[in-house]
Amino acid sequence: MIRHPQQKLFLVLVITALTVTAPAHSYTHPKVRAVTAFVRLEQASQQQEMAGALSVLRAVKGEFEKQGYEVETIRIVTQPLPELVSGQSQAQALAYLKTLDDLGSKEGFIPSLGPAMMRDTDDPRSMRLLEKALSTLSNLQANTIIADNDGIHWKVIRETAALVHYVTEHSPNSQGNFGFTATAMVKPYGPFYPGTYHTGPGRQFSIGFESANVVQEVFAHTRGDFSGSVAELTRQLTVHAKVAETIGQRVAAAKGWTFMGVDPTPAPLGDVSIGAAIETYTGARFGSSGTLTAALIITSAVKAVPVKQVGYSGLMVPVMEDKLLAQRWAEGSFNTDDLLAYSAVCGTGLDTVPLPGDVSTEQMARIFGDVASLAWKWKKPLSARLQPVAGKQAGDQTQFSSRFLFNTTLHAVP
Repeated sequence: MIRHPQQKLFLVLVITALTVTAPAHSYTHPKVRAVTAFVRLEQASQQQEMAGALSVLRAVKGEFEKQGYEVETIRIVTQPLPELVSGQSQAQALAYLKTLDDLGSKEGFIPSLGPAMMRDTDDPRSMRLLEKALSTLSNLQANTIIADNDGIHWKVIRETAALVHYVTEHSPNSQGNFGFTATAMVKPYGPFYPGTYHTGPGRQFSIGFESANVVQEVFAHTRGDFSGSVAELTRQLTVHAKVAETIGQRVAAAKGWTFMGVDPTPAPLGDVSIGAAIETYTGARFGSSGTLTAALIITSAVKAVPVKQVGYSGLMVPVMEDKLLAQRWAEGSFNTDDLLAYSAVCGTGLDTVPLPGDVSTEQMARIFGDVASLAWKWKKPLSARLQPVAGKQAGDQTQFSSRFLFNTTLHAVP
């Protein structure tokens, strides 16, 4: 329901823009970042469920490839961790999680565990299991829920900070936290890791793009024109989202699964940089005046894409997954407070934020609390993926070895 005249005006502008013939610019295709399946694994039927999920994911991948898209990853998400390992000892559960980790390597998918804690009343023993799994298994992803419609989960926040501290100290090169995030007000069935989850019967899937390149190309043509940028970016993101929706619906009908939707968030990675896109619009370094405006343009366009949307549906600013953002972080052009400010109009919160190894659990709990507070206040999906590095201090350089992380300089935590 449209309640305000400004909303009505904006909607008219977007609809009008989408019906006008696009300028004769040639845009490159984005990659498909993730095709993500949701399953509920039971011992008696696990092999069948995983085979079915892989069949669906590979069918979607094949359909995209026929249309000239590169699919970067396929992914499978289980039910919440306590349900997944119910009745198992910690040793049994760790052995079981290793079989999922190994299966992901063998079959070419990324496995994700459902949340270890979803509310303050949950048993924190699942967190002790998860911290050991994240410290020893290289493929698994997981999360906790630190705020939802029922409020902010302060006990989960404290347990989350303790988990990140443990994984920092016990995983090789402190890299285990790359597979973990805390989410606030995030709904289920989004395609992007590590914040996705589900609590249902399974046999659903969703799709997300790596389309920061589209944003940069649009901004190169529309720089300085707010409404023109929103309209053109909406139009170009819609082109690809419509392809995804058509493929998703077709495969779902053929396989008897449910297509949950598309997350049009223009995810970056490496040289496909959302930081570079924003600088193209502003003509200044990321973090300078105008960055917030560019963030609003991107989120406004994403929200206006006329497909069934799921997940964050906003702006993703992962500090160390984006090569230019990692450079700007090293230069000190923005910090965690800036990222939270941008998240007020867009975004996914704090993503792959590097921290010195001496950051305390209390400091991290305050950071998680700020993200939860902002998300709950404005009822918007945010997450926090923090990356402390054991033995490193402010001024040191990170030394992550993942091809998805670009090293940068650590700064002190206020």
